[in-house]
Amino acid sequence: MSHRIPVGILGCTGAVGQKFISLLERHPWFRIADVVASERSAGKTCAGLVIKGPYDRLESRILFSGLDAAVAGDLETQYAELGHLVVSNARNHRMDPNVPLVIPEINGHALNQIQQQPTYIRNGGAIVTNPNCSTTVMAVALYPLYRQFGLDKIMVTTLQALSGAGYPGIPSLDILGNTLPYIAGEEEKMESELSKIFADPNLCISATCNRVPVVDGHTLCLSVSTRQPATYEDLRKAFETTYPTMDLPSSPSPVVQLLPEENRPQPRLDATAGGGMTVSIGRLRPCKILDWKFTVLGHNTVRGAAGGAILNAEWMVRAGLVK
Repeated sequence: MSHRIPVGILGCTGAVGQKFISLLERHPWFRIADVVASERSAGKTCAGLVIKGPYDRLESRILFSGLDAAVAGDLETQYAELGHLVVSNARNHRMDPNVPLVIPEINGHALNQIQQQPTYIRNGGAIVTNPNCSTTVMAVALYPLYRQFGLDKIMVTTLQALSGAGYPGIPSLDILGNTLPYIAGEEEKMESELSKIFADPNLCISATCNRVPVVDGHTLCLSVSTRQPATYEDLRKAFETTYPTMDLPSSPSPVVQLLPEENRPQPRLDATAGGGMTVSIGRLRPCKILDWKFTVLGHNTVRGAAGGAILNAEWMVRAGLVK
């Protein structure tokens, strides 16, 4: 690009905001021009810039939102009303009917929906969302099978990393040597968001979510039944051929990797594959209750959060949706 597009980061002091900064510092298309946090952080510095408050004037056309859900809903709407294109990692607007919920490799075309948002028609402002981190990892792994064979039933159990809880996160005495078998709202998100991404209200999904003492990388144990019969070779080929190269700065190659080792994927070994954007799959084998079962791993704060949002913005720039 002849010039880099100015972008802002909402919630710059939080865990997702900090990940946005690290991924954008050397981005070839975008430059950080605004960093925004709460009034108590305003005036301090972050990423070499003075932090602005939530009601200050911003230079940036695109705003990446790492805001906490407690404040994201109203603030993101406010910024869209002011003509900003808000690319959000928060849950607040994901299920709004006119707000796209997007993983570009799967449903990038849904980003065209922003043209129907009243703010976009008036001044180019809009809201775009990426899914919950565990939903993203699940969707990327399942889409090749859904596209090739259809899916009837999906059972998923997650082992989710500590970084997914944000900062300050979970007290050490609650998680060291322990597993927490409940993450508020997580199972509901996984069971509803996948249907919107695949545009299939008939998907049957059962999710169980656990927090485990791992720093980065969500592990998912999946069992699925396919609508059409498929062999191991059929599934392997689907994983290897479904996703084309997107030729965007944040798009990985491969999008998914099928690992042959019996003890993979592992967070320590595989979470950073493809710069954290590749989803790793292993232990693909028949299931005695459904049809197939396998283990999936993805980096929750990169592919499942900041990196996924940045990829959405890159797609919109490529598609000419950034006015």
